[in-house]
Amino acid sequence: MNSSSQPNYSDTPPPAADGARTVRLVPAAGQSTGQSNRDSAGPPTATLPADSLPGNKHAWRTRQLNEMGLNAASIAALVRARVLIRARHGCYVRAEYWDKFDPRGQERLAILLHAHAAVSSSWARSVYSHASAARLHGLPLWRADKFIHLTLPAQQSTVGRAPDVRIHCRPLLDSECTQIDGVTVTNVLRTSVDCALTMNYKQALILMDHALRTGIPRAVLQREAAALDGHRGIRIFRAALDFASASSESAGESLTRDLIATCNIEPPVLQFPLSTRLGGYRADFAWPQYKVILEFDGEGKYFNYRPTPEVLREERRRENVLIEQGWTVIRIGWNDLFNERVFKSRLLAALRKGGMK
Repeated sequence: MNSSSQPNYSDTPPPAADGARTVRLVPAAGQSTGQSNRDSAGPPTATLPADSLPGNKHAWRTRQLNEMGLNAASIAALVRARVLIRARHGCYVRAEYWDKFDPRGQERLAILLHAHAAVSSSWARSVYSHASAARLHGLPLWRADKFIHLTLPAQQSTVGRAPDVRIHCRPLLDSECTQIDGVTVTNVLRTSVDCALTMNYKQALILMDHALRTGIPRAVLQREAAALDGHRGIRIFRAALDFASASSESAGESLTRDLIATCNIEPPVLQFPLSTRLGGYRADFAWPQYKVILEFDGEGKYFNYRPTPEVLREERRRENVLIEQGWTVIRIGWNDLFNERVFKSRLLAALRKGGMK
């Protein structure tokens, strides 16, 4: 998300709009609708054009909507009508703008909304860290929490802190921080380590694989682990780092590799190169001595990747050629990763067919 995608908060009242879709709203206290309510059994209502919010603005804090004459019931009506989206606590985004982003983009936008609001608050000097920094860096997160994570140099009062904010206290060096879209965040190394210390093993493994794959030396990560001896979460961090491999090219491949180890199956060769009559090819996992290939095809469920029909056709052609060459090809997706018994049975059957004792 570049700087042009940052939300604009509104400080101006909405202009009138003729012929627009309307939503019935309850006016704020003291606001007159200009209509008689003598025959009304409920509270007075007003009609507001759904597109009358400022056209050059995308996001508003609750206070700003209140200043525009919208109370809690009015805001709720706009949310029900899907004119506004409640992006996070106290922050609303125009639905048309919100829908331009995929789920990962929406998560990043929620963090930028908080950052924009924090400029004039006591959190202005905080650094976005942990899962929030990981999202802004575009790191592969799997089932991570949606909290806004901030790191501060010292403990401070939680008065005014939103319920979706989590505070971490530790001093940060300037070299451990960077800027993304004008927001101060921990750098990729610091972010990866912080996440590994606070997430479960599978989540940490995905991030350690990614760190190695993107060029962070294992020795650097090992030095970080040594400096954190006795720290909460260090056992998971070290276990994930010990098993991590730069050859795992996606979150799904990381979890597949972990499942193979959990099943106590002989480790495969990662990214195994093959020559076929259609050209060169790399298999995600291969046991060349048994002529078995395992491919993970499930990135779309969590990472918004959808193969095109052309890609799918090429995969089928390649698979047919590999079968002609005597390979057994097993394809799995996300659901297979959470059915250990079936996964193990399928893979062992193929390996034994190839001669494994």
